Amino acid sequence: MNSVKVVLRCRISSVISTRCYATTKKKIPDPDEEESLPIFQYPISKTSDRRMYVWGLAETGALGIHMPRGKKGRKQYKRDFSHCWYPMRSSFAERFDVSQVAAGYGFTVAAIKTTCQHKVFGTGINTDSQIGYHAPREGHPLELLLSHAPIYLPYKSLETKITGLSAGRAHTAILTDNEGVFTLGNNAYGQCGRRINANEEYKGSMVSHNIKKLFNEKIVEVCCGQDHTLFLTEGGKVYACGWGADGQTGLGTFENQSYPAPVKGDVTSEKIVKLASTGDCVLALNDRGELFGWGNSEYGQIPMKNPLQQVNMSYSLLEFTKGFGKLVDIAAGGSFCLIVNEAGDAFVWGYGLLGLGPNVQAQAKPRQIPPGLFGRNEFNPDCTVKKVACGIGHLAAITNTGDLYMWGRNRQGCLGLGHLKDQYFPLKVSIGAHVIKVSCSVDHSVAVCKPFV
Repeated sequence: MNSVKVVLRCRISSVISTRCYATTKKKIPDPDEEESLPIFQYPISKTSDRRMYVWGLAETGALGIHMPRGKKGRKQYKRDFSHCWYPMRSSFAERFDVSQVAAGYGFTVAAIKTTCQHKVFGTGINTDSQIGYHAPREGHPLELLLSHAPIYLPYKSLETKITGLSAGRAHTAILTDNEGVFTLGNNAYGQCGRRINANEEYKGSMVSHNIKKLFNEKIVEVCCGQDHTLFLTEGGKVYACGWGADGQTGLGTFENQSYPAPVKGDVTSEKIVKLASTGDCVLALNDRGELFGWGNSEYGQIPMKNPLQQVNMSYSLLEFTKGFGKLVDIAAGGSFCLIVNEAGDAFVWGYGLLGLGPNVQAQAKPRQIPPGLFGRNEFNPDCTVKKVACGIGHLAAITNTGDLYMWGRNRQGCLGLGHLKDQYFPLKVSIGAHVIKVSCSVDHSVAVCKPFV
């Protein structure tokens, strides 16, 4: 595992051409002027039918939609985007084959299928270089990007593929098929999996970190919580690093962890196949569809015989979910958890707008969300929930027909329902495509879709 200082370079080839303000002495417009941010120009290289839809708060740049300032004497636009209350088709995905997306706290990262240098792009808040180093001129790193810009990573081979993305509050983890994991951004608690430097300056940082393997095992999944990171190896072992005050690293202590270490407790004898964390609570799923959990339990997310609010090692939740059958997907939000079984039934518990109506905001045990709310009825008896996701305050479910349902706190329009009102039960989001994956954060959401026809 080596830390590598990365310098943003402009590479020109017959395949990809980049105009990069980081290496030019041309005068750059003022940030408040019309087209102020750096523009990276690439030829269209799209071959698949994948689409990307975004919605929520646009002011941070996380949607990749240009937001005009609207000042007098400046160019006026027909539409002034401060919020996007409904899913909008991203123009970025019209140019590239987007394969992976992740929504962080005010920023978004997307991976594309390519054999060129730039495989991952980021947009939005960049105060801690969580989406790489970007500077319109030397000594002036950008803290906010309004459109997708390439993130330079020192791949050994341009044939390397991005197989996973995850984003936390101010850090990003990028999983590759054969070069391990690259981490970027804030490492104040060790969440990037490297030594903590109390004097490190994250603004304008050119540092990336490469974790090739963990204990000689290939990393197959990476999951970022708020300020911690989880790694899953090919053998089903879980490792963690970062902030541990709520027990979210599962290492048996409440200390911060600089380097990935094996999670302790019940998961040590299991083959874990999936991890979930958005805030400080963590869920894990094994190959038999059994649930495990650790971390923040202020709202009973990780039920214990002793009423602990911070659980610092993994525990089996088999009894807690008894009778639900084999679980196939899991999600953990800020104060609640969401799971789905192989029958396509969704269960929720914790605190918040859980999808059980306006009178239920706390649920100690998993409770099924009525399947009729996801479209199952006598005329459509085969409709089931296949995938689930959680942001900090909102929840999402994808059905086997590719429909997306969302509910919870509607911060800045992150539910995509066309308004800013909170939603007390699942409601179908109007997306003109078959939803494959959705990623939720604090105040925005991103979905990868394919056309119906």
